[in-house]
Amino acid sequence: MPAMNLAPGLAVAKSAIHGKGCFATVPFKRRRKIAEYTGEKITNAEAERRGHRRVLRISGLDHRWSIDGSRGGNGTHYINHSCRPNSFMQTVHGRLLVLALRDIRRGEEITIDYVSSLHSDRKRCTCGVPGCRGTINKRM
Repeated sequence: MPAMNLAPGLAVAKSAIHGKGCFATVPFKRRRKIAEYTGEKITNAEAERRGHRRVLRISGLDHRWSIDGSRGGNGTHYINHSCRPNSFMQTVHGRLLVLALRDIRRGEEITIDYVSSLHSDRKRCTCGVPGCRGTINKRM
């Protein structure tokens, strides 16, 4: 397995939420960029195809494109879901950015509310926060 080029200010380590997680090695200020979610740019149809056969490290970019972070990613593909996240993703000029929802301390795990993902709607959430909704995808 080739070495991963981690985004500056991030580390990948064992997570209490699930498997590996993405952790801050420096503090991040509220509303500031943490990193860009990088990887292979694929069509949403290809994302659906890949989503049915392996661990998901795919994030939607827009109505046509997704990014598979497991192929050429920078560690951001290890960001776990939380029902009470400390960051969010936003597409800016065709790039998928991870931004701090609040101030994040050094050593804290970076988390995002996946809201809607390629995971089954029955996929259980393991974030453990008070008020956890129990599933990764938000049931509408």
